[in-house]
Amino acid sequence: MVKGLIASKPVVVLGGALAAAYIRFVRVTSKPVYDPADTGAKLLSQHPQIVAMWHGQFLLLAQFKPKSMLSKAMVARHGDAEMLGETLRRQDTELIRGAGAGSRRRDRGGASAFRASLRALGEGASIVMTADVPPGPARSAGEGIVNLARMSGRPMVPTAVASSRFLAAKNWSRFCVNLPFSQLGVVVGDPIFVPEDADEDTMEACRLAIEQKLNEATRRAYALAGAVDPLSPEALAAAERPGFMLNAYRVVTGLAAPLAALILAWRTRRGKEEPERRLERFGEASVPRPQGFLAWFHAASVGEAIASLSVIEVLSAEHPDVRVLLTTGTVTSAKLARARLPSGAIHQYVPLDNQGFVQRFLRHWRPDLGVFVESEIWPNLILEAKAQNVPLVLINGRMSKRSFRRFRKRPRFSRPLFSAFSLVLAQNEALAERFSQLGAIQSIGIGNLKADAPPPPAELPGQRRLKAALEGRTILLAASTHPGEDEIVAAAHRTIKAQRPDLITTIVPRHPDRGPMLAELLRNSGLGVALRSAGELPGAGTDIYIADTIGELGFFYTLAPVAFIGGSLVPHGGQNPVEPVKLGAAVLTGPHWSNFRDSYTELLRVDGAREIGDADTLAAAALSLLDDKTARQAMKERAEHAIAGMSGALNRTLSELERFLPPKPSLQHAS
Repeated sequence: MVKGLIASKPVVVLGGALAAAYIRFVRVTSKPVYDPADTGAKLLSQHPQIVAMWHGQFLLLAQFKPKSMLSKAMVARHGDAEMLGETLRRQDTELIRGAGAGSRRRDRGGASAFRASLRALGEGASIVMTADVPPGPARSAGEGIVNLARMSGRPMVPTAVASSRFLAAKNWSRFCVNLPFSQLGVVVGDPIFVPEDADEDTMEACRLAIEQKLNEATRRAYALAGAVDPLSPEALAAAERPGFMLNAYRVVTGLAAPLAALILAWRTRRGKEEPERRLERFGEASVPRPQGFLAWFHAASVGEAIASLSVIEVLSAEHPDVRVLLTTGTVTSAKLARARLPSGAIHQYVPLDNQGFVQRFLRHWRPDLGVFVESEIWPNLILEAKAQNVPLVLINGRMSKRSFRRFRKRPRFSRPLFSAFSLVLAQNEALAERFSQLGAIQSIGIGNLKADAPPPPAELPGQRRLKAALEGRTILLAASTHPGEDEIVAAAHRTIKAQRPDLITTIVPRHPDRGPMLAELLRNSGLGVALRSAGELPGAGTDIYIADTIGELGFFYTLAPVAFIGGSLVPHGGQNPVEPVKLGAAVLTGPHWSNFRDSYTELLRVDGAREIGDADTLAAAALSLLDDKTARQAMKERAEHAIAGMSGALNRTLSELERFLPPKPSLQHAS
């Protein structure tokens, strides 16, 4: 609603008018210093030209172009750019609409803008454009501006404007809001021509040339203004230095090292640690480091491990010379890794987040690349890896609004962590922007890896006996349930059973160690319960079958026509809906599904899943689908189509990781 209001015509017009008036106010109250002294004449001497600048400082530049110089600016079509476009229009700059021709990947809007820019240059108008484009990296020139110069025959002219007083946004380009009563530095560099017959090497040389000259112009503009560039190495280093809270965290975790053994012993008694592998949590490896390039993947638990496994499997096949280490932090994820890691890959438990433990881990493994999955932000692990010059990449990145707000309030805590990542591959553009605002050098929204991950195995020991025991029963599945949801599922079971006496509900708790306690709770409520971990099979009097085991959920998805996906009736954020869709179950979810926002938004939009809120609505939705096979099948088909449309993140992830990996063997042989 708010975004729609901001993008509405009246708000865009008013906002653009106010912004343009403010920029003029900054100009008339500030003192400009020019290099060269006749910047206007220098711009006119190359007209029509491609006026190039970096993204963070382009609005004020319109105040310094000669009035007689006809110019057009390239502005994207998305909502956030509407007001920027209106601001430029009110500064006598015509607009060319489309998604930046400066980008390395032009979509249809970008291709249209590129053609319009060529026409405008041919008709005598200069084109004003940023050489770097969202989502970054900042100050890195794209290929589009060089192509435009080659095809038009007109030069790229590097320009920069800086002010002594400004506010820098916390986005990828550190976009600057110039303040009035400043000293301004205005720089126009020498033109760069691109030969019409330029080959690939010449094009790259020209791209590097405009990048270098733009950086020189920007440094000079800030020097003339008497200010520090917010993207200068000095400013970035200052912003990336750990603040008090981060230093305090490192001190406290260091002092807490003597308590680690007690914590792990307690966790071992609760079944949350494997006693024979407990030393791994202190950073002591249980196997030697393999020879060669080592790619280290770190995933928190089962969901993150599943997302990483699809990447690991393809990477291992395409780069047989790359060795893979996967670290996780839970027993369930360790068992999953043992079952599904490709041959030669190693699993270790991640060390506790203590500097000494992490340093011991890194000294042994000496990873050549670190790939973290989703939201695994452990300060000591990240900072020590950076200190060892390990390139870090975050894949399938996600972050809740609550976490984002918390990190944003503490920039001296968050920026040193997120700036340690050379690349963040987020699940969507909104999440990419969050990571960018927190300090990520380059953050790209590419989709959710879980949409590309293969479904979990659909076989399990003793499945023939179990299928025979369930034969003739109507099956409802409650998958990955969390505390507080099982009672709701049990109440829905009672309602449905009144109309379907043959009903059996299978509950697969998210944490299998809850099985015995859950069985006791449900038995005390008068329900017949069978517990899989105890070797029990469901009988005629069984209401609830608790599958408190690891790695068997896929089998239960194939058995159940309808599956409620847990973590969604309590404020946990939901669980992955892709697996049940791929294995043929109709999906029901509660209202709390923020961890899988893209997937559920699309599924609910096309009626490929249904949202429920309590025991009554769960019972009603499940009964409706169980009774109507045609409607259920249509819903499953819509869901399958929606999930197929979300795929592609795996190939993008592998493509982006290539720059951090050694060449593939075939390429080595070819050379």
